[in-house]
Amino acid sequence: MYRRLNKLSQERLAALLGYDKTYVSMIETGRRNISDVATRRHIARTLGLPMHALGVTDNDDADFAAMIQFGDSTIRLAEIARQSGRAVDAVNELWPLVARLEARAAEGRAERDTMILLGQGRAALGVSLGTVLPEERLTAAARWTGKALMIAERLGDRTFLAHALRMHGNELRKADHVGAAIARLSRAVAVSEDREGQGAAFALLARAAGEHGDPDLFDLAINGYRERLDDGGGRSMLFNPFTLREIELRGLVATGRAAHAVRIMQTNMPDAAPVAPQWHIIERVTAGQVLLAARQRDGAADALRTALLAAETHRLPHQIQRTIRAADDGGLIEISTGGHLALQRLNALLTPG
Repeated sequence: MYRRLNKLSQERLAALLGYDKTYVSMIETGRRNISDVATRRHIARTLGLPMHALGVTDNDDADFAAMIQFGDSTIRLAEIARQSGRAVDAVNELWPLVARLEARAAEGRAERDTMILLGQGRAALGVSLGTVLPEERLTAAARWTGKALMIAERLGDRTFLAHALRMHGNELRKADHVGAAIARLSRAVAVSEDREGQGAAFALLARAAGEHGDPDLFDLAINGYRERLDDGGGRSMLFNPFTLREIELRGLVATGRAAHAVRIMQTNMPDAAPVAPQWHIIERVTAGQVLLAARQRDGAADALRTALLAAETHRLPHQIQRTIRAADDGGLIEISTGGHLALQRLNALLTPG
């Protein structure tokens, strides 16, 4: 790729690197892998490429300590971007940081500070990818949160372990591995030591239990969530009365209690607003599903149209796919067709030209 972009012949590139042309050809065709760190460093330095692009870090990398120092801020800013509806920006912020930390860890330079930051970065990257990827690719997001959980298990930090279990469990649920998700989220409930963390774990467990069609586990989890929320307000995306209502509505419909969900829908909305744009979209899709269950097609169509427009605006293919499924289930062909067109536009926008 470097050679083609810079319009170099194999002979010229081989001369620059001090290698034989045959060796360069074997590397390009995959017949030879560069496994030793010294060779990778030599290629990166000679061609002026970032060390982490070749899976290594520089022993004399003067700014690595600064990256460690400010890595927490990078992750926090990326999380703010994701929660404000700019998940693509969050991925773009996190990817270089995580790639560089992965390269350092691959060399066996696994200082505790590096591993803590890598674990946090993996989790944040996985969750951000889980926001922007379509359903058929959500396993990739779960792999990243799973890699974060591997580090959390080794570090012995219960707070981070609970966080990693919550994030990995939720991404497994979204990737349709609901049984595995329930196992992780049940453990997150047990491991969490603070009220807000435990409440968030109960919230995600309630969602997974609903999708699994387990009314007993759903009721247990939603009641645990409500009790912790009633103890006092929190500040997270999950610890919010608006979110409680949405999760409860969806879970009731999924466990065959649509009439109960309709009664809740007919009550006043709680005095709370969604803490992130995607939660408004999630709630509108759920509202559409409940209204369809109540045979209120016009109201359902309005809710799903709102969700579809916002999901495309915020580049959230997974939520567009949820809207399409809800429309298909309710026989709302016009909205389903609009959803497929929105997906095509979004794919064209997100596909590199």
